Amino acid sequence: MTDAQDLQPDEEPARTPDEELLDHPALTATDPMRIRRMRRELEAGFAALADVHHGVTVFGSARTHPDDPEYHHAVEVARRLGLAGYAIITGGGSGIMAAANQGAREVGALSIGLAIDLPFQEPENPYIDRPLRFHYFFTRKVMFVRYASAFVVFPGGFGTLDELFEALTLIQTRKIRGFPLVLVGSSYWTPLVGWLREQVLGEGKISAADIDLMAVVDEADEVVRIVTEATERRSARRPG
Repeated sequence: MTDAQDLQPDEEPARTPDEELLDHPALTATDPMRIRRMRRELEAGFAALADVHHGVTVFGSARTHPDDPEYHHAVEVARRLGLAGYAIITGGGSGIMAAANQGAREVGALSIGLAIDLPFQEPENPYIDRPLRFHYFFTRKVMFVRYASAFVVFPGGFGTLDELFEALTLIQTRKIRGFPLVLVGSSYWTPLVGWLREQVLGEGKISAADIDLMAVVDEADEVVRIVTEATERRSARRPG
């Protein structure tokens, strides 16, 4: 096993476990060690969230300022979902994540934050009832999906888009079923959906039904309606 003392002068130590696993030439852990750590993260997540049967995962930019109308809208959406009986799950950080956790906290709904280790680490937001921290993105993403009944996506950057398209792929391939994907903010999301329709669908790279996997809305009431109707449909399909 190579340790930090074996690095060449122009090499930097890996800053995160993901970088060390996927990219960095200086390996500081063996594969069996990594596998054990992945297993521990999955087991800890399953244990901590085992009682969450109706959750909504909220994604969006960590850079959204508390004075931004989008922040206040995310608080209200989370409040409405919390009052409808849903736990709120976020990435545990600032911006839209903090707004959603805040909305859950304000109405007494379970507020969950799934934080990730990053080189530019920021503290978890103060509105989380049940915090979890992950080293690996993929173990964290399992928790986002496994304990959610829906994804609600506010405007965001690369991380938000990554989570959006991963969710679309899971729904398209039927890894998850009856799972609403709600994009909040028509002025932000309509151009992206238009590009998917005109360019990607237009060239036959997806099917027409794939576009319908997303709903673009603006109002909090519409978010709650879509999520609750999907939950009711899933419950009706389950054997008594």
